[in-house]
Amino acid sequence: MSRLIAGARGLFKRHPFVTNSAIYGSLYVGAEFSQQYVSKRWLATPEEREDIDYTTVGRYAVMGTVIYAPTLYAWYKWLDGTFPGTLKKTIVKKLLLDQFILTPYCLTLFYTGMSLMEGSDDIFQELREKFLPTFQRSCVFWLPAQALNFLFIAPRFRIIYMGFCGMIWVNILCWIKRQSLSTETSTETATMTTQTTNNTTTSTTTTAISNVKA
Repeated sequence: MSRLIAGARGLFKRHPFVTNSAIYGSLYVGAEFSQQYVSKRWLATPEEREDIDYTTVGRYAVMGTVIYAPTLYAWYKWLDGTFPGTLKKTIVKKLLLDQFILTPYCLTLFYTGMSLMEGSDDIFQELREKFLPTFQRSCVFWLPAQALNFLFIAPRFRIIYMGFCGMIWVNILCWIKRQSLSTETSTETATMTTQTTNNTTTSTTTTAISNVKA
């Protein structure tokens, strides 16, 4: 066990970028896979069970490993170098910069990047529709999480900490999104049922009037 820990420390010292990117990407993929497994296998009835969408999991692998991890590594290297220490003023500066500069940038990367990989006709549509509500929820989740990050986590372990937080965050977002979609589907079904009933009633009434006239 001690050799394993020593080896891990050596990797972080010799290859911090590669190690952080690999771990963050793995956690990001784990979040998407676990979300699909829970919604499609665990909570679904036997008739509703679906296969895991590995194409989507692959897109999350690209987003987490190739796009997000390098961005976070460069950002926190600059942030910790520019604002060292754990004084209250320093922590507040880091929190504000992180939430109001990095987060909008990352959300833009996420929605436009995923839309590109999905082959969407309008790569900015999802960004326009979901940016504001996602950013509002991120303030509730990430501000306390990042306060703990800047206070207690060593700089070389920030990306790993972000990976664990990101795993929770992605699961929360997917759960909220699934609930929203379920509500919308129920509303659409109710609307279609009402329209069908109205059309049937109108047709019946028209037939009755025609019979009377005849």
